[in-house]
Amino acid sequence: MDHESILALSKGLTMAIGGMFPALAIGKIVASAMEAIGRNPESAGKSFVPMLLGAAFAEAIAIYALVVVFTLK
Repeated sequence: MDHESILALSKGLTMAIGGMFPALAIGKIVASAMEAIGRNPESAGKSFVPMLLGAAFAEAIAIYALVVVFTLK
């Protein structure tokens, strides 16, 4: 394998792994929030902002993976 094919493979794996785990984390965050709201509908206002913050922090990890891919040469 030459340098370019190894680089392409590493970029692909970085984006695959860097996108898979944040997606799973966001799904778990939202599912837990919806379950909490389903059990106690009055908690919707109190759990919405922490849910959005958790999803934003998880999404930031995927953006970091994208930045790493762009910096690989």
